[in-house]
Amino acid sequence: MKLIFAAFAALALVGCAQSPLRGTGDLGVVIERADGRIAIVDTSARAVLGRVEGLGDLSHASAVFSRDGRYAYVFGRDGGLTKVDILGQRIEKRVMQAGNSIGGAISQDGRLVVAQNYTPGGIKVFDAETLELLSEVPTQSKVVGLADLAGQKFAYALFDKGEIWVSDLSDPRHPQTQKFPAGQQPYDGLVTPDGRYYMAGLFGEDGIALLDTWQPEQGARKILENYGKGQEKLPVFKMPHLRGWAVAGNQAYLPAIGRHEVLVVDKGNWQETGRIQVKGQPVFVMARPDGRQVWVNFAFPDNGWVQVIDTLKGEVVQTLQPGKAILHMEFTPRGEHVWLSARDDHAVSIYDTRTFARIGTLPAQSPSGIFFTSRAARTGF
Repeated sequence: MKLIFAAFAALALVGCAQSPLRGTGDLGVVIERADGRIAIVDTSARAVLGRVEGLGDLSHASAVFSRDGRYAYVFGRDGGLTKVDILGQRIEKRVMQAGNSIGGAISQDGRLVVAQNYTPGGIKVFDAETLELLSEVPTQSKVVGLADLAGQKFAYALFDKGEIWVSDLSDPRHPQTQKFPAGQQPYDGLVTPDGRYYMAGLFGEDGIALLDTWQPEQGARKILENYGKGQEKLPVFKMPHLRGWAVAGNQAYLPAIGRHEVLVVDKGNWQETGRIQVKGQPVFVMARPDGRQVWVNFAFPDNGWVQVIDTLKGEVVQTLQPGKAILHMEFTPRGEHVWLSARDDHAVSIYDTRTFARIGTLPAQSPSGIFFTSRAARTGF
């Protein structure tokens, strides 16, 4: 009996040596869009740990994480929803749930994964453990800006109908939906870090639709109306993304559509308080976790540049050329570093946010989105 016990103990030790226990808090994924795969990365070691193939069309892919950070749910452009075990570096489950999809979200309790779809439109609700389809909400419209709210609710915008919908999935097999007029062609949406306000950017008119989800009976109202009034309209080379919006103290920083400006907004009354001139048309306007800096990348032809705004000074303090076609940025959980995907250089560049020095480069095939597991603890991410 002692010999048998010793043998089992030895096997257990060998297993531990081959697959050491580790946490997930410093892990993340990088979308390698050209190859339909993701790279699993370690933000502390600044290294690629492995890759997972077979995720389909990732030309406009995004990811959310399970509460424990072990699983990434990757939403592909081809309608594929893939559950990836980032510790095991393998696909756990994959379903083709739509013809054209551009993202999704995970519920407050981590039990539901919801996909937003262009074709055929609407949202679909899945069990996060099994990816069983639980229900769907048809919209007869492209859905954009899906974000999780408290109480198992989700807010999203309807591009073709000009509305904001909020679906209560407390009973996930029987969604209850409220509908609010928003404005012309809402193109993206976000929820404030406290989960209270849902904002939908409007492509068909200057302005943003704002819904107080604590008081939805008040309906959506317009803010920043006519921020381009009296100015010549510029061609829009790439739609800005609100999801990476920046909040620093009582100020919010938002990309202006078709303008070389970042709008500064008072979060107390949602009035514009200023504009910061930047190098090109902003795509992502993202705050360092402490709110002291805002990093901005741009649409073509300025997509090889990144600028840094000091929120205390209210001005651009650094201009960088990290690489060709900077598509996305992601801060490490406490903001000491920022990772930037340079699609046409097939690389991810890592910068120190204090010194602005490049401290590392990782190879990646046509990288786009970068997503760290710290998102698992954030509303709207």
